[in-house]
Amino acid sequence: MVPFKIKPNVLGELPLIWGPFFIGSFWIMKYTYKKFNLYMLVNILIDSLFTYYGLDIFKKFGYVSLVRLTKFQLSIVFLIKTLVLYGFQVFYDKVIRGQSDSTHQ
Repeated sequence: MVPFKIKPNVLGELPLIWGPFFIGSFWIMKYTYKKFNLYMLVNILIDSLFTYYGLDIFKKFGYVSLVRLTKFQLSIVFLIKTLVLYGFQVFYDKVIRGQSDSTHQ
């Protein structure tokens, strides 16, 4: 996805992964958890903005380009990530913490 590396053995995607994707995923989960429709809507909106507009901006600066994926395929990858993250949080709350829906704060 990113045509160069910052340092040897460090992917160029690292700033995006540990920056806006990582932090953004936590914020979206924090403010929309237990509101699945809102969670999906916000994720689809943010991911689509990045995929269909943000990538074009990064490409103009020579930072990123899609090589093996189309924009639609990247959207599907983001959608799967969104579902897995939410599913894991539900699993964690119910199985690991033993928390029911009514006890979530």
